[in-house]
Amino acid sequence: MTLRIYLTGNVAVEDGDVLVPERRLPGRQGRLVLAVLAWRRYGAIPTDELADLVGDGAPPPAWPTALRAVVSKLRTSLGDRVAIEHAFGGYRLRLPSDVWIDVEAADGAVHEAETAFRDWALEQAMGAALVANAIARRPFLPGETARWCDGRRQHLRDVRIRALEVRGRVALANGDPIGALGDARIVLDLEPYRETAHALLMRAHVAAGNPAQALGAYERLRTRLAEDLGTQPSPETEAVFLAVLAAR
Repeated sequence: MTLRIYLTGNVAVEDGDVLVPERRLPGRQGRLVLAVLAWRRYGAIPTDELADLVGDGAPPPAWPTALRAVVSKLRTSLGDRVAIEHAFGGYRLRLPSDVWIDVEAADGAVHEAETAFRDWALEQAMGAALVANAIARRPFLPGETARWCDGRRQHLRDVRIRALEVRGRVALANGDPIGALGDARIVLDLEPYRETAHALLMRAHVAAGNPAQALGAYERLRTRLAEDLGTQPSPETEAVFLAVLAAR
């Protein structure tokens, strides 16, 4: 049975028929310690660094003792197959070799999606993009304000953007410009200056029979870049624009 650790949505550990839900973890600190150890499971995290991450840069003076208590409660909650070891002046998780962790699965899936699309394996690319997006769109430790979480949320946001772009490109390749438009718009809501998404949007408008809307999308991008960033569209985006002009 594959041990599964979920860090997005509701934190949980699933071991066959045994589920350790978030409510059984030792509070906010227990949830955060588990998340840090699982995300960085390939090496020991020094006690001081773990205290700094969990305490968000200002751990209380008695934190080493409190951390030991949190780890002890976590060990009791998680069961035998999720071991928290004290090693090299820090802590690390010891997990089965076939453990599945959702954030790692998202990273692997988006890489697979991009590689498969480059190889024109469209069905494989779409399937992997759907997996990556489904995981990355879920909230990471909702309600947690520690700065360490902000970096992880940004990472998952980037994974989702990459997955949505692949999904949109596959939709366009499969003759679904409406689907491609939808994905491009979601990406641009998340990252308004992302030129690859603007290029996808323009191509999708053309495929849908609306070249005038593609030209309008380019003009809005050009204006936004000039006014907000003092830059111009990249040569790659410019090439898409010129292709739209040529196709009119």
